[in-house]
Amino acid sequence: MPDYIKKLIAEGEHQMLDFKFEVSDSRKIARAMVAFANTDGGRLLIGVKDNGSIAGVRTEEEFYMVEGASRLYCKPEIGIKIRQWNVEGKTILEVIVQPGGEKPYRAMDEKGRWRAYLRQRDENFQASRVSCLVWEREKSGAGTFLNFGHAERLLLKHLGSHPWITLAGFRRIAGITRERAEDILANFIMLKILDTEYIEQDIIYRLRPGSEKVFEGLDRS
Repeated sequence: MPDYIKKLIAEGEHQMLDFKFEVSDSRKIARAMVAFANTDGGRLLIGVKDNGSIAGVRTEEEFYMVEGASRLYCKPEIGIKIRQWNVEGKTILEVIVQPGGEKPYRAMDEKGRWRAYLRQRDENFQASRVSCLVWEREKSGAGTFLNFGHAERLLLKHLGSHPWITLAGFRRIAGITRERAEDILANFIMLKILDTEYIEQDIIYRLRPGSEKVFEGLDRS
């Protein structure tokens, strides 16, 4: 069904679709798999260039490199489905990754370190410690208790007059350690008060629309 693949390609890369020209390093493919598993799931089309042109996979070895990526370079191992399609006489691999239930998933980098990644828009980002805290707490099923102290009030006061804040900015205005700031931000995200946005080399935190109601009647001074 080449029309199926052509329709996918016509969508362009987005939150749940990524193009890969080739598999030259299983660890790079593992990174993309982990990003999908940690977010909304998605599809990798291997043998497709960034501009959407069809190149096809070069060798059968690429199929086994994809399999190896999920088994050897993802922790926990990620279950994937691989489909082969013939489009314009060229072989395209469709790799389907479901959103995972064991987040955070991590991929091994070139130095043997295990890193978590996530997907926003059409890019993969290394996940922050805050995002990993949220995933770990969601997996544990533990409830979230927010002690609304001075630092939390300063965070809310800032976001009441500014569109966003960074981790460094929060630490600066609150005068707290990195670990304490990360813990508070993770709590706010767990309670659906904050949203996280990854932009280029930074991560920003915004009030989630409608979350202002949580603080009705609260003294923000």
